[in-house]
Amino acid sequence: MAIIDFEAVHLIRNQKFLLENINWQIRHGEDWAILGLNGAGKTLLLQLIAGNLWPSSGKLTVLGAEFGKANIPDLAKRIGWVSNVVQAKLYQSDTALEIVISGKFSSIGLWQDYSTADEKKAAELLAMLGGDNLHHKSYQILSQGEKQVVLIARALMADPELLILDEPCNGLDLFAREDLLVRIAQLKCQKDAPTILFVTHHIEEILPFISHVLMISNGKIFAKGTPQKLLTPAILNNFYQRKIQIMPFMKERILVYPQ
Repeated sequence: MAIIDFEAVHLIRNQKFLLENINWQIRHGEDWAILGLNGAGKTLLLQLIAGNLWPSSGKLTVLGAEFGKANIPDLAKRIGWVSNVVQAKLYQSDTALEIVISGKFSSIGLWQDYSTADEKKAAELLAMLGGDNLHHKSYQILSQGEKQVVLIARALMADPELLILDEPCNGLDLFAREDLLVRIAQLKCQKDAPTILFVTHHIEEILPFISHVLMISNGKIFAKGTPQKLLTPAILNNFYQRKIQIMPFMKERILVYPQ
């Protein structure tokens, strides 16, 4: 069973193709990055995967649940999602620990009873991600890097099978970004780590554990394959429709910038 399976999926609004003929599969043991410029369709893909949007045609199966036959709210509980959209909805006065615990219930705010074991698990997740000093701090006073740590811990609280990281480094300075990427790499080394779908504008953020890359442009798949095959000058020049330069970056990563 594939983790995600798009079969000839179209998304149409007002007789316009927003996503066209998406054929894409994520198999067990794979972790993917999604690349695309603003407006390429990355967020629409994520909204489909999470069940917030419905394909206009085609077949979409996520974690074995086929859209049209599955309970989408139940499916959503098996997916962890870190994004600015989630961050904007949170109660800023809640503590970091409260926000992490809320991930168990996929709720905004804590309205259900939780156990000492839940509190312990939330604290352990924060510690694993380097946030063991954040427990009782109000979310609104945290730095952007600390907020991202809390969001990732929250997404992991329900033991998701799929973890979507939607531009997790957005708004971080150079050092906070690298600290967060180290935490993400360490997370992937944990036993029973979820499949990771990492969305970014910046190729240097693609870590060595990422096995495949999906390149999307104007609502269509431009290319898909391993980083070694796709992140080359010839393909990237065509993808961006601009001349680019590539140089080695740290830890098997590369830096891409306009020529």
